[in-house]
Amino acid sequence: MFVTTNDKGNVAELAIATAAAELGLSVLKPITEHERYDLVLGIAGRLLRVQCKWANCNGDIIYVRLKSARYSPTRGYVITTYAQGEIDAVAVYCGDVGRCYLLPIDLVAGANAISLRLKETRNNQRAALNWAAEYEFPGAVAQLEEHLTGSQRVEGSSPSSSTNQDSLHVPPSQEVGAHKFRNHFGYYMEQATAGAEILIRRRGKPYARLGPAEPSV
Repeated sequence: MFVTTNDKGNVAELAIATAAAELGLSVLKPITEHERYDLVLGIAGRLLRVQCKWANCNGDIIYVRLKSARYSPTRGYVITTYAQGEIDAVAVYCGDVGRCYLLPIDLVAGANAISLRLKETRNNQRAALNWAAEYEFPGAVAQLEEHLTGSQRVEGSSPSSSTNQDSLHVPPSQEVGAHKFRNHFGYYMEQATAGAEILIRRRGKPYARLGPAEPSV
């Protein structure tokens, strides 16, 4: 039985490090304290700063607390959340279900908390929900690897191919994970309208494709 929140934090960090190691990822631990991240994971040739969290399960929902509070003599209690540039992802271990989850910073930046749903709602609501299955460690890491390697391919594209695309004013084809597509739906709609083809991957596998209504001329 856990005595303090530190006990839960230690168990979560060890479970997440184990899950990462089982996937063949490099797992690094900062030597200094008071960093905004607990671990550094090597994914697709990149070192990503990861904050580890323990989460509880209430019914069909895993609830992840993201905010932290500290007391300042001049400002009183200061509530902080995680911002872009501080960390790259939040890794979650839920002891109630014995599983690890990986949440990208785009999903958690500025949020006080986030809920991951294990089962469908009774009223069949599907919009604006975060499905736990989409963020389970193996699938989420696979999506992140594909996103990172895809970004590297775009950055390393030959000047000639880039010039040809620019001359046609058509955005290049893109691949995106399901959760990022959902959070930036408007952006990808505009890209598709401009002529781009968007391949949407879910848990690392092709899931759907979005393209222009009319073939680009």
